[in-house]
Amino acid sequence: MNIIVTGAAGFIGSEVALRLLREGHSVTGVDSFTAYYDVKLKEDRAARLAAYPNFRLARAGVEDAETMDRVFTRVKPDIVLHFAAQAGVRYSLEHPRDYISANIVGSFNIIDLSRQHKVRHLILASTSSAYGANQKFPFEERDSAPYPLTIYAATKLSAELIAHSHAHLYGVPTTALRFFSVYGPWGRPDMAFYLFTDKIFKGQPIDVFNKGDLLRDFTYIDDLVESIRRLMDCPPVQGGHIIRGDSLSPVAPYRLVNIGNASPVRLMDYIEAIETAIGRKAVKNMLGMQPGDVKQTYADVRLLKALTGYTPDTDYRTGIAKFVDWFRDYYKPA
Repeated sequence: MNIIVTGAAGFIGSEVALRLLREGHSVTGVDSFTAYYDVKLKEDRAARLAAYPNFRLARAGVEDAETMDRVFTRVKPDIVLHFAAQAGVRYSLEHPRDYISANIVGSFNIIDLSRQHKVRHLILASTSSAYGANQKFPFEERDSAPYPLTIYAATKLSAELIAHSHAHLYGVPTTALRFFSVYGPWGRPDMAFYLFTDKIFKGQPIDVFNKGDLLRDFTYIDDLVESIRRLMDCPPVQGGHIIRGDSLSPVAPYRLVNIGNASPVRLMDYIEAIETAIGRKAVKNMLGMQPGDVKQTYADVRLLKALTGYTPDTDYRTGIAKFVDWFRDYYKPA
């Protein structure tokens, strides 16, 4: 297949693109290599993809409608995987306009170009943060989500709604994916697991919010990639409900799917797993709840299993050990 992967130098985008290249598909990656975090890490991810002759890279932002139009016209994609976004809950508190531009304007460009070029399946990355102030656990795709707690979550919800309207008006088969705390090798340096590891190796204190009284549904990157790859072969068909409680839209070929481990972990247990993998204890700054954060995330993954026959199952201790091994190899800390 001819496939466009936006955010191809990012954590998730690069891992999905790598899987597709290994399968022999033609992949065009799109990435703007913003300096939100270490650009060298992004360049190194992209270098892994560039080793494959069936990969091409467009260095551009999804906000650039003219460039994106040229990319789509050249590639004629069968499937589009849209992972490009301005990520990060905390960063959105200080730089909200970056999120409007990348996550709403940029997503609209990709959604509308998918409509124009009649792609067979558009897959859109979203986030568990979209559930916002929802207090029903586990989070189910059909749960109402009217109360986002950050600009980041609000922009991701906006992209979901735009995608649904296009699926309804123009028949674009669209799957929106809500990811739950993805971690693993080649991960994002702004995420807690990465920050904890880096600081523990350096002997620096780590910030533990809400004094560690948090639960997160952590998802290992390989499990996420496997889920996405299987979902690529499951484009929504209007009226094609799979199970009772299917999130399939009643008026469009559009479906929302959670991807998580369905097994929340206490933050302090997660930190302990990092300490064990590194072989040293962390110095902890026990802080209060940070603005926009939630106390618990928990994915209902029955729909994912019904669609693909698969659910993520990597134990967090195993996943953290693999990440720390990669971190040692990549950074060679003392």
